[in-house]
Amino acid sequence: MGAVIRVLINAAALWVAVQLLEGFAYDFDGDGWVGFLVIALLLGVLNAVVKPIIRALALPAVVLTLGLFLLVVNALVLALTVWLSEALGLALTSDGFGWTFLAALIVSLVSWALETFLGQR
Repeated sequence: MGAVIRVLINAAALWVAVQLLEGFAYDFDGDGWVGFLVIALLLGVLNAVVKPIIRALALPAVVLTLGLFLLVVNALVLALTVWLSEALGLALTSDGFGWTFLAALIVSLVSWALETFLGQR
């Protein structure tokens, strides 16, 4: 049950980012909500598998920036999610790394808030 809640939290956080940022978009008319949930699942898998590897490789930069580089790591994982969703024919797009960085900030904040509210942390 925890995995389903995690995917729904990712979906809600991505939805907020899509609604707030004009350079970060999803075409709900194309794949609908099913495609959006697939993207949320993809983000969860990348967070579980790829993100720890990137964090380990970026450890010197994280230490030098006192943890601020973790924001860039989050943006890289979201950029990889956007790239894979486009490769799979899903409709999540970004107009550049700046938009992806802002979307990663929003996704992180909304995910944190929902996890705290739902007692998932």
